[in-house]
Amino acid sequence: MTEERTPEWAPIAGSGFELGTDGPRVIMAGLDGSDSSWRAAAYAAGTARRQHAQLALVYVQPLLTMAGAYGVDVRSVTEDVAQELARELRQRTDEVRDVFRVPWTFLTRRGDPYAELARAADELKADAVMVGASEHTGHRIVGSVAVRLVKAGRWPVTVVP
Repeated sequence: MTEERTPEWAPIAGSGFELGTDGPRVIMAGLDGSDSSWRAAAYAAGTARRQHAQLALVYVQPLLTMAGAYGVDVRSVTEDVAQELARELRQRTDEVRDVFRVPWTFLTRRGDPYAELARAADELKADAVMVGASEHTGHRIVGSVAVRLVKAGRWPVTVVP
């Protein structure tokens, strides 16, 4: 009579699994200063904390080419917004510093929000992307950044209301 033994767990050969790297490494959130983007950032921070992952917050400065045509200094305005978001982010981080800690980074990009968020997610090798739901009615027709990220199908995307 032979005794059947359950083999000890071992990774499947060629699966690419590495001990200690299961689970997400980078959780990315798009941040534009809207209430829904702050909720997405908070949700991403909680997810990163629970998963022991790095949090990457990405703000994309819009190009606003028409405003530039009318003589508005768009670059300084959007840079001011980025600096204000970074200040507010640091303040909010300090407020919850004793509650939980999560390693995070804040990146600023310039260009089309969808294209830059997608590029950032690819460069960071993001395991998940979290964005706030659009608050603009016109996006129901044209398509919001969130919908475009979901349709790209390259990362799990969570849209936070």
